[in-house]
Amino acid sequence: MSQIGLVTATHGRHAVVESPDSQRRLCHFRGKKNEVVVGDFVNWSNTEDAGIIESVELRRNLFYRSDEMRTKSFAANIDQIIVLVAADPDFSEAQIARALISANSQKIPAFIVLNKSDLRTAFDKAFDKLKHYPPMGYDVIPLSLKSNSPLDPSFTKLLQGKTSFIMGPSGVGKSTLINRLVPSADVLTSEISKALQSGKHTTTATTLYWITDERKSALIDSPGFQEFGLNHIKPNDLCSLMPDLKAHSTGCKFYNCTHLHEPGCVVRAHVESGGISAARYKIYGVLFEELSRTHY
Repeated sequence: MSQIGLVTATHGRHAVVESPDSQRRLCHFRGKKNEVVVGDFVNWSNTEDAGIIESVELRRNLFYRSDEMRTKSFAANIDQIIVLVAADPDFSEAQIARALISANSQKIPAFIVLNKSDLRTAFDKAFDKLKHYPPMGYDVIPLSLKSNSPLDPSFTKLLQGKTSFIMGPSGVGKSTLINRLVPSADVLTSEISKALQSGKHTTTATTLYWITDERKSALIDSPGFQEFGLNHIKPNDLCSLMPDLKAHSTGCKFYNCTHLHEPGCVVRAHVESGGISAARYKIYGVLFEELSRTHY
């Protein structure tokens, strides 16, 4: 008899599924294609060796990236995305933009966490670099993971009752933050690695951790990546997924304005007057050209 379970880790054609009694079991997807991601609710049944995933329940959303070679799905049914960056090393604003665009395309709220607030000079410079994100609706939360002092309550409150997907480049403190929020994370990842036979867990498997014993607040961690492709987005939809550009796009002279060269473009006028960040507009231009090569 099949039952509903939550996918808490994946690797290849294997998945760890958690049942309502909090037990986690290794499962395989029926058939050749593995269609499950962490955060999925699945129908599964028990066998002598391992569970079998029969089907996947309808998703609220799916966070993923895509390039010319492949599509990589990260997680499903998430409530928010945490983009973690640090004052040092310097972060790529283009990578932040790509992640936020992808989140927006799935209508998933997101916010930015800026670590290493203890590095005063570097932090002030980095915080200023992100100053145009709050007006777009993306909060920028300062954080310091240097000491063992409690995390800022204003940050942990944002996680309560939510399933949060955390992403960020290497060196920003992602592992430290996860271990602060989930003290048993190292033990849990070791157990999952053994179950999945995946070797070094941190480079192979996406994993869901419960932050609270009540299993109402969860954190999903995924292996790091260098590129974030947006090939699933059409170039003409790009502006609508960048809130700062979208806010001024309806006043353009032409209804199908690309905001790159047409006369009477209100978006370009706001860039020239400083109303839209020149750095953000440059990212838009690069992405529009990239996506145009993909879709035309």
